[in-house]
Amino acid sequence: MFVRKLTESNAAGWAYVLPSFGLLVAFIILPFFFAFYFSLTNQRLISPNPTEFVGFENYRNLLSVGTIVLEPERDANGALIINDDGSIEYPRLRSFTRNNPEYPHLDRMREWFSWQTGPNNELKRVILAQDVVFMRAMKNTFIFVLVVAPLQASLALLLALLINQKLRGINFYRAVYFMPVVISIVVVAFLWRLVYDGENGLLNNILQAITFGRFEPVDWLGNSDTALGSIIGMSIWQAVGFHMVIWLSGLQTISPTLYEAGKLEGASKWQTFRYITWPGLRNTAVLILIVITMQAFGVFAQIDVMTNGGPLDSTQSIVFQAIDRGYGKQDISGGSAISVLLFLIVLSVSLIQRYVTRERS
Repeated sequence: MFVRKLTESNAAGWAYVLPSFGLLVAFIILPFFFAFYFSLTNQRLISPNPTEFVGFENYRNLLSVGTIVLEPERDANGALIINDDGSIEYPRLRSFTRNNPEYPHLDRMREWFSWQTGPNNELKRVILAQDVVFMRAMKNTFIFVLVVAPLQASLALLLALLINQKLRGINFYRAVYFMPVVISIVVVAFLWRLVYDGENGLLNNILQAITFGRFEPVDWLGNSDTALGSIIGMSIWQAVGFHMVIWLSGLQTISPTLYEAGKLEGASKWQTFRYITWPGLRNTAVLILIVITMQAFGVFAQIDVMTNGGPLDSTQSIVFQAIDRGYGKQDISGGSAISVLLFLIVLSVSLIQRYVTRERS
């Protein structure tokens, strides 16, 4: 009875919704379930061997980590062996795991990172991972999100406050700030690759000019210490205009009478922003925070064009790894497992953000 009444009274609405809902099911919901299924198999893109069910093996391969403590090498007299560079000599990691039966589960793992510990910092604690590249991709992605989200949102808010004024020619500046958004991210990434060029790049030339030639040119994308930061800077610049427009729409919903009342009360600019503007932008801030976070977790195009994940895996990302394994290495099961993990990460972060920014009575 309820279903019949619902369909009879909303026939036009269902007619409008069904095409969009059908596309949503075909291109988002069904692919996700296929990805989850493939992640539980050893599916290859092209393989003569039949597909086998392997359970959560792909997830174990991606997330398995371990730790060991290496003691320094010593000579016949018990003295520490020092390398030519002055560092303490430690046994080779592969030989250590193979020669110690208590570490059978670490035999296939590689060093992720390490640090000195123990008395006089003689011991070396090593964190190992079965898939070091994926762990680096996880780390890089979270760094990207934690840096891009606050900086991009703050810069977009500042631009929105600047252009939310009735000045002659203000629409020109709005168009200029928004222009990078409508340009293809591939084109923008290629242009910034020229800007970051280590020999004749625009950035090096500008820095040399303002320092009167004292600045030494840097290969921004070829150096593992600067590559990720360079991509972060380019990404903030490219998408800040989009979020500026969202902030601007929120600013224009705040009643002018509130500003007039604040002015009559003698409120300063900071007090006006703190007690009128920011509370009025609360819902907009939640939306922008969620949108920026989701976009940041999906970073791929600029990495693919500018660095291809290098140098030394310093710009690997989760999405880049999923696509590279699924299509580049034809490992559909591995790429699917990464995609499912990314979904769970983004879902968890979004729920946490929603809980933190919820309405409190």
